[in-house]
Amino acid sequence: MKKAKIYKPSKTAMQSGLKKFDKWIIEFITEDPGKNPLMGWESSSDTYSELNLEFKSKDLAIEYAKKNNILFEVIKPQKRKITKKSYADNFIK
Repeated sequence: MKKAKIYKPSKTAMQSGLKKFDKWIIEFITEDPGKNPLMGWESSSDTYSELNLEFKSKDLAIEYAKKNNILFEVIKPQKRKITKKSYADNFIK
């Protein structure tokens, strides 16, 4: 049976807006890749590690996982801490 985690991606340090973060992602958890004995490259017969599914809501992602018999774990997003500051705070030590 396939295992997956359902989460809402967080923004990177290079992004200022939150426009593209209204989606939820199913990311499959796969086994560790093995090492090819001939060349020493990493290899795996499980291609689910390359598959990320995007959904508009958490409920749609959970419904998809249940419908397709996928064991899943929902990772809740962290709340943003917004502190109100005034412009003058930039000049106060």
